[in-house]
Amino acid sequence: SDSDTDSESGSDSDSGSGSGSGSNLTTNDISSNNTTSSSHLSAKQFLNELRANLTPCFYTHRNSLKELLGSAEVAATVIGKEVTVAGWARTIRMQGGGRFAFIELTDGSTYSGLQIVLDQDKAGFESLKSSFASTGAAISARGIIIKSPGSKQLIEMQANEVVLIGGCDPTIYPLAKKKHGTEYLRTIAHLRPRTHIIAAATRVRNALAYATHKFFQENGFLYVHTPIITASDCEGAGEMFSVTALLHGIKKPSEIPTVPNTGEIDFSKDFFAKPSFLTVSGQLDVETYCSALSKVYTFGPTFRAENSHTGRHLAEFWMIEPEIAYADLQDNMTHAEAYLRFVVHYALENCVDDLKFFNEFVEKGLIDRLKLVANSPFVKITYTQAIEDLQKSGQKFDEEPVWGIDMGTEHERFLTEQIYKMPVIVINYPKSFKAFYMRLNEDDRTVSAMDILVPKIGEIIGGSQREERLHVIERRLDELKLPKESYSWYLDLRRFGSVPHAGFGLGFERLVMFVTGIDNIRDVIPFPRYPGHAEF
Repeated sequence: SDSDTDSESGSDSDSGSGSGSGSNLTTNDISSNNTTSSSHLSAKQFLNELRANLTPCFYTHRNSLKELLGSAEVAATVIGKEVTVAGWARTIRMQGGGRFAFIELTDGSTYSGLQIVLDQDKAGFESLKSSFASTGAAISARGIIIKSPGSKQLIEMQANEVVLIGGCDPTIYPLAKKKHGTEYLRTIAHLRPRTHIIAAATRVRNALAYATHKFFQENGFLYVHTPIITASDCEGAGEMFSVTALLHGIKKPSEIPTVPNTGEIDFSKDFFAKPSFLTVSGQLDVETYCSALSKVYTFGPTFRAENSHTGRHLAEFWMIEPEIAYADLQDNMTHAEAYLRFVVHYALENCVDDLKFFNEFVEKGLIDRLKLVANSPFVKITYTQAIEDLQKSGQKFDEEPVWGIDMGTEHERFLTEQIYKMPVIVINYPKSFKAFYMRLNEDDRTVSAMDILVPKIGEIIGGSQREERLHVIERRLDELKLPKESYSWYLDLRRFGSVPHAGFGLGFERLVMFVTGIDNIRDVIPFPRYPGHAEF
């Protein structure tokens, strides 16, 4: 008889592999099919071999500036070598009465630029006399790396050839060589990566994203891609973007399909046959995989239709959301603290030049603040203790700190910057303003929730032990007047093999703000989306 090989637990064999030959394909079989020695290499060695055997082309024979300027030790190893570089000119200056030219070149791979010196008898010198050979021009250069006689850089290039690949008209180029305000730069978001601050923020963002995956992958988590389109409101806040195809071809409101007698929009005629939205969180979906794979995380875009014009909110942002099976609030706090300290440490170790830039020009004392986070165990207090601490401080707040309020940024920052002077984990919040899925405590008025608060930002991580008891979570849905039918699949996780589990969420842009010291969240994401702005 036919059998469904995945219909019952413990029957995971794939009947299709080798079923006709009576043998199963193994790892050794796969390796033996490859006649080259590369089959025995590690992934990193294999990648290096691929690079070495690529057909010669401009890209493979070009050195990134990071490869040349990564450190004093690296710079010393390339002196005397001929290299090819390519990038965009920060400055081009004729010197010595027009006998030679100085080019400061950047390719975005590192904060520092490379100084290139080209004598008038070398190839490409005449092209630099063009008015289009100016700040922003795309240039490649080939030459010998020498020790720089100047004090501002360790090495420079004595070029044998320069090619003006793409000219830049200085009369209309919106990024003259001067300091520009970040608000202005947002109007030219397609060009602002060429500025020091946005390029540095992008490199730090990249490092933090890499460190995020590194932390979870090396701690046994599986990366799960959760859907962007959903019919569920994870937070129950209702501030969601609608997704509909009903307006296609519609020229006037009367053409929109409605339900007879009620006049309400008939979403059964829509693409998904029900009201659908852009997700505010991947948490509920990733919990389903937690209930089968134990340790999982999602890292992707989320959306909130909050009409906020502050520098702390975006309509489109990225969330990191891990979930851990067989875990309680203490496990959750341990993982969240370890994650945050790890990624900050990673940035301190791998973004040295960029953080020095931010420390000097954006926030004095930034590096010391980051070292404090990376090296100090976090303080842990209850919500009740936090309120009492604020009340005893004598500080005047815009909102009086009384038990039951949802603490604002002013309270969170005061706790971390004035009272404890380090990151603080606050636990056991009132259930009145927390989500339905957070585990209800025995006092029936608080939930097993936790927020990690950090200096400058306030809340950076929010999480909880999830409510694993079916009757309790159903009661919470009723209290919040949320439709059970919309969460029936989520409730099934409590019906079939429910276990204690916990998780947290971190807004990635908040993390980048925290590590760079940049004040406005719109400057730490490539193309910010906020009310009235969806350009580019």
